Amino acid sequence: MFERREFSMAGALVKHPEGDLLIDTGFGRNIAEQFVTMPLMFRAITFYSLWQPAADQLRAAAYDQKSLRAILLTHAHWDHVSGLPDFPGVPVWVTPQEREFIRKGGNWQFGKPFPGIRYEEYGFEGGPCLGFSESHDVYGDGSIVVVPAPGHTPGSVIIFVTLHNGTRYAFVGDLVWQLEGISLREERPWITRNSDSDAEGTRENLLRMIAIKERLPELIIVPAHDMRAFAEMPTLSRASQKARKQSMIPSFPLFTYDD
Repeated sequence: MFERREFSMAGALVKHPEGDLLIDTGFGRNIAEQFVTMPLMFRAITFYSLWQPAADQLRAAAYDQKSLRAILLTHAHWDHVSGLPDFPGVPVWVTPQEREFIRKGGNWQFGKPFPGIRYEEYGFEGGPCLGFSESHDVYGDGSIVVVPAPGHTPGSVIIFVTLHNGTRYAFVGDLVWQLEGISLREERPWITRNSDSDAEGTRENLLRMIAIKERLPELIIVPAHDMRAFAEMPTLSRASQKARKQSMIPSFPLFTYDD
């Protein structure tokens, strides 16, 4: 309970010939104004430092935002959606269950909803995938496959990304907060599990991901808040990486698919 824990609030850019995707956003430019809408007790025990928001990192790398097809959320909690207003007009992909969760203003969302966000719902029309009963293959080529993982929120998902060289990642959102959640078979701290919409569902999905990792040890698990996982990823460009290193700003994760 008294261990110090440092968390990243990050996103990852996936470049694909049919349109790029941003998986979550991390903290955005307006996090200070957004944060004050959270409950007082939460603010009293939560401290954060803002590095460089995703939109600014992309701009610094001369990324053409017109290439960004959508933002794909693992779930809609405050620390995963703070940067949505920084991408005006970009569709935000969520499941119907998560869209309803957003409408109702469920736990750990900002007190004031973001205006003008263009949410687009998707379903799971595909068959089983890695032990999950259904799936959504974003581009129909197996490169980005989403599976339902309700529990932390009603519409939480896990996103499998497979690179052209065969490297495979699993973006598990807040199923676990750190890699030890998988390797040591440990749930998140009990006090935080009380906020899950379905704690038993979270537990079942955790056991499922542990089993998948045991079958596929090469699978790279990416908890949304463990910077160690993001540090292993390729970066957007060497030029922008050098500039960011000089300013002590972390490199922006990037996945690229060749035509």
